[in-house]
Amino acid sequence: MAEKSEYAGLSYAEVETRKVRGESNEALPPMTRSFKQIFLENSLTLFNLINIIIAGFVIYTGSYKNLLFLGVILVNTAVGVFQELRAKKNIDELTLLNQAKATVIRNGQQEEILQEEIVKNDLLVIKRGQQIVVDGIVIQTSGIECDESQLTGEVDPILKQVGDTVYSGSFVVSGQALVEATKVGRESYSSKLTLEAKGEKSIYSELLQTMKKGIRILTFGIIPIGTALFMSSLLSDMSVNQAILGSTAAMIGMIPEGLILLTTVALAVGVIRLSRKKVLVKTMGSIETLARVDILCLDKTGTLTSGELKVIQTNVTGGRTEKAFKELVGRFAHDLKEDNATGLALMESFLEMDESYPITKTIPFSSVRKWSAVEYDQKGTVVMGAPEYLFDTFTPELTESMRLATTEGLRVLAIASSEAPLIDQSLPSGLRLEGILFLEDEIRANAPQTLQYFREQDVEICIISGDHPQTVAQIAKRAGVKDSDQLIDMSKVEDTADYQSLVKENRIFGRVSPEQKRALVEALQANGRTVGMTGDGVNDILALKKADCSIVMANGSDATKGIADFVLLDSNFDSMVGVVLEGRKVVNNIQRVASLYLTKTIYSILLAALFIFISSPYPFQPIQLSPISTLTVGIPSFFLALRPNVSPIKGRFFQNILEPALASGLSVVFFALTILFFGTRLNWTYEETSTITVWMTGIVCFVVLYHIAKPSNWKILLMIGVLSGIFLILFVFFGQIFSLVSLFQWHLALVYIPLMLVVIPLFYTLKQIMHRLLGNHRQAEKM
Repeated sequence: MAEKSEYAGLSYAEVETRKVRGESNEALPPMTRSFKQIFLENSLTLFNLINIIIAGFVIYTGSYKNLLFLGVILVNTAVGVFQELRAKKNIDELTLLNQAKATVIRNGQQEEILQEEIVKNDLLVIKRGQQIVVDGIVIQTSGIECDESQLTGEVDPILKQVGDTVYSGSFVVSGQALVEATKVGRESYSSKLTLEAKGEKSIYSELLQTMKKGIRILTFGIIPIGTALFMSSLLSDMSVNQAILGSTAAMIGMIPEGLILLTTVALAVGVIRLSRKKVLVKTMGSIETLARVDILCLDKTGTLTSGELKVIQTNVTGGRTEKAFKELVGRFAHDLKEDNATGLALMESFLEMDESYPITKTIPFSSVRKWSAVEYDQKGTVVMGAPEYLFDTFTPELTESMRLATTEGLRVLAIASSEAPLIDQSLPSGLRLEGILFLEDEIRANAPQTLQYFREQDVEICIISGDHPQTVAQIAKRAGVKDSDQLIDMSKVEDTADYQSLVKENRIFGRVSPEQKRALVEALQANGRTVGMTGDGVNDILALKKADCSIVMANGSDATKGIADFVLLDSNFDSMVGVVLEGRKVVNNIQRVASLYLTKTIYSILLAALFIFISSPYPFQPIQLSPISTLTVGIPSFFLALRPNVSPIKGRFFQNILEPALASGLSVVFFALTILFFGTRLNWTYEETSTITVWMTGIVCFVVLYHIAKPSNWKILLMIGVLSGIFLILFVFFGQIFSLVSLFQWHLALVYIPLMLVVIPLFYTLKQIMHRLLGNHRQAEKM
């Protein structure tokens, strides 16, 4: 419902005129890629190009059945596009629901509009916690202060007076103002700077970085090795067609075509699942980052507590009566009209006075100052804030009263007055204490269970708050935070202090300034920790941007939601559990199935390199790799990638996936060379040699599949059994299609049956060797 205003603002006709002239703001670029980008980036890949070139050579040979691998490529591309489009749809829908609005005055009334609907000369009402999206001139202000660090690099808030310019990309840290938009759309920096606010902090994804590194290495290896194998085959008096089919089979085997797809699909499915839990994910890579978080920094308000304060006790210390003191507080609260939790609690508890006093100046609350003030014309000044920020000493009785209150988890506020005026942003002289207010903030019902879960998952909790450390520690203790007695008052810490030691020795940090919050996060990172940060106010922005992963409640400020990696749309801290679990599923399962894909890559590279120097045809044809790739890698990987594997991330991603992949890849190479050795001496045909090589390769791949799928259940065993049965059926009934001969021949069985008995011990022996060579045993000893 529109709210009347003393300012007229633009008329609707004037708004339409400006829209026609192109003087309207522009919508922020979407967080997700367009359909065209998704389609092209999934289709026009280097691997797909290599596959098309390979297909051209296969067509030249006339062996069209060996083009079957193209079907896998088409399916992979289609699935990748489909899943990413599903994820895009979910992100776009949630973004629209969570889109920040702007309050403007039009036709003499306040109304909320989308940011893109702002036009030049619009009058905007901006408040604490909002990000400014256009450039403008301050028309009216009640002590507005802006953080322009994204423009100037300076983090100190800048007080704005009437006539001053505010800039897009900055955000309001205190007060409110009426601003006339002077530059919108392309003329302003709102779109650019809002993106930069996010882009200043990159999301490191070990998963994606490892995949990209592998692609770069393979890119430089596939073509040279394939070419060398082709030339070697021709020099060995093989036919051109046979040389082409052998070298193309080697090159196809080297490409882990489904691995990149599977990573994208798993992350996209994670986004979709989280969206159903009312969690907006800004970047897919951030799911993995949060899964790796080993310390979570929380602001007490809005996470452990509901953030809804209530006044439970007053203590009048000055010469006023109880009634006069309550009138003083009521007048102050309703004149300041702050919409933060404290302001709302005071306005609810204390009545607004009928008689109004002219206001000379106001100073809204700031996280740095820890106090707010109102100066009245000829009536003096009223100040409210943290007691220790207003006065140096108190009476012993009052000191003890406040100490007891903080140990019970209450928030303590001092009310003071002075006859002196406010000068700049400093406290007035001659300040005298009028009384103390005690406020309570209830603990969220699900907070203890959520914290218990993180404790069980080896995720440490660190509370960083602007409140008194004793208050924070007591609430943390009631919520079940471990080491809640390890607390420190950051207002007493020097700028030159060793923050890395502070974060090792303490877990509860009180009276923390925004700059100190950021410094604490940096210190944790310097100590090798992966830091997650939750917050909801402008005092959290610096720390949220610096943290490895940032999480904001939906009821938080627009500025914090703009830079967050996750937004909990139901403002429920319990949703954090689901986010962490989803990230762990993705990372653990991708790590699990990546070994399957790399098995094929490793044995293909090794065999191709060896057969450059062996005067014998490459033991596979392209079509023979299709059953192996589909039944032992492709199909099972999609089942395994979506399993509920929520164990903590072990780290050493690359070494973990290489261990079983190298063991199985070397096993295949061993059997291929052994089969070639016996086949040559027993005068086997090429078809017989390749058939037994394909058979033994499949057996090895099923063994590594069983190992990777642990812990097994009846569903996993059934899947492996069914796929193994299909693999056998292909040999029995469809051998001709895949260029395979019958397995039921004694001279072949005498070789492959003994080899089958060696598969399991050979694989696990090589795995143990790889375990030590890769240094994974040292990692296990540390855990």
